[in-house]
Amino acid sequence: MIYVSRYKSQIGNILLASDEEGLTGLWFEGQKYFANTLPDERILQETEILREAKKWLDVYFTGEEPPFTPPLHPAGSTFRQAVWQLLLQIPYGQTITYGEIARRMAEVKKVPRMSAQAVGGAVGHNEISIIIPCHRVVGTNGSLTGYGGGIDKKISLLNLEHADMSHLFIPKKRTAL
Repeated sequence: MIYVSRYKSQIGNILLASDEEGLTGLWFEGQKYFANTLPDERILQETEILREAKKWLDVYFTGEEPPFTPPLHPAGSTFRQAVWQLLLQIPYGQTITYGEIARRMAEVKKVPRMSAQAVGGAVGHNEISIIIPCHRVVGTNGSLTGYGGGIDKKISLLNLEHADMSHLFIPKKRTAL
């Protein structure tokens, strides 16, 4: 069974989902792919896992690094799971590029190269945002791109973590010729 609960943060309302093993989803309301993996049958109920996720968020939104991680149970392919494990290794307050994650994935898979676009697809389909910190991934050129919750939330999360954003920028929107 899937259980859901809501959390109000200073940068937007969050929907949390869990099963009996761990957190399965954490989405900002209205974000890209919002709750797209949630089954129709779910129960609005606080569980120990959801309470622990909320405690983690309480600490995180004070601007501190939480000293624990709630139980996680993300659903995805073996490749996506491997990418998400690498995301969990990104230190609090730091950023990494899609290209660097691709390089690390190539090392893990023992292959000469890995596609940054494939990595980007896995990062973009992370269902447990913030805790699995996809907001810490930036473009190779320093562009703040690719966050389902929106660039404004990505910036807010990085600012909350006191990340050095002096080398990062918001890409300009392309206009039709």
